[in-house]
Amino acid sequence: MLAILTLTFPFFALVACGYLAARFGLLALTAIPGLNGFVLFFALPCMLYRFGASAPTAQLFDPGVAFTYLFCGLLMVGLCLALTRRGSIGWNDAAFGALVAAFPNTGFMGVPLLVALLGSAAATPVIVSLLVDMVVISSLCIALSRLGPHGAGTGVSEDAVSAGQAARKALKGVAANPLPWAILAGALVSWLQLQLPKPILTTVGLLADAASPVALFTIGAVLARSHILALSDPTHEVPWQTTVPVALLKLFVHPALVYGVGTFALALGLPLAPFALKVLVLLAALPSASNVVLLAERYGADSGRIARIVLISTACAFFTFSGAVALMGGRGGA
Repeated sequence: MLAILTLTFPFFALVACGYLAARFGLLALTAIPGLNGFVLFFALPCMLYRFGASAPTAQLFDPGVAFTYLFCGLLMVGLCLALTRRGSIGWNDAAFGALVAAFPNTGFMGVPLLVALLGSAAATPVIVSLLVDMVVISSLCIALSRLGPHGAGTGVSEDAVSAGQAARKALKGVAANPLPWAILAGALVSWLQLQLPKPILTTVGLLADAASPVALFTIGAVLARSHILALSDPTHEVPWQTTVPVALLKLFVHPALVYGVGTFALALGLPLAPFALKVLVLLAALPSASNVVLLAERYGADSGRIARIVLISTACAFFTFSGAVALMGGRGGA
């Protein structure tokens, strides 16, 4: 267990550094979007491209991994909506709460951390899961968020009132996201067995190497910014009853669900490798994705609540994720 904590500590320490830098004014809040833009549009796409280009094309479209992970993600969305909609939370906030419960921090944390733990073979199922989350789960939750009334006081225009319209807008947003395109570009290069010129490969490599530290630092900064903005607005208090249960769903129910469904799939003889299941379980044990906060702001949901869920899950994940690694057999590749 100590060896696992030793390995995971630097990743969470970088998140803490970003949080403290923004919290105490060492990093201007206005600089955070620039960091986020660098990661999302330059560094992380290069990292995903490099993994996609180095992986066999057939593995990037593994149906066993995709359908197992998708089924569990849909169950998480349904479970969280069923629990949340019992209270006073409307469709908009409930849908983004479900998204933050089902969407792990794959891009910023999952790729570097799981590759460090399990080797480069872990990148392939992680990339497959990232595609599922970005293309299906995110689009579904955004569409669900449009089911209720969201004209007054939400910042969402009246022209987005139907789930069908929202789904089309969500798909347009996915098309504008560079991450799936970077993965597909890498897969295309791998399939065609192309070799890029060395200067371009070196540039891509430098940006890819910067992805992990800058992304983790940016996670902390985004969390601090959301916390600071919430503190500056007394009307934006977030009761723990609306945040802690969702964070617990993410950290405990999601990995347990993936393990149970995956084990059942293996027992039925479905095409799912035990190593891929191990990766998916650890992926589900990661904290919630910080980019859901930005989506919540864009669609007029309570971003303070979503930020608090991300903060709680990230703080607790240092211990819960390390425990999941120990339970799943510690380090080691396929």
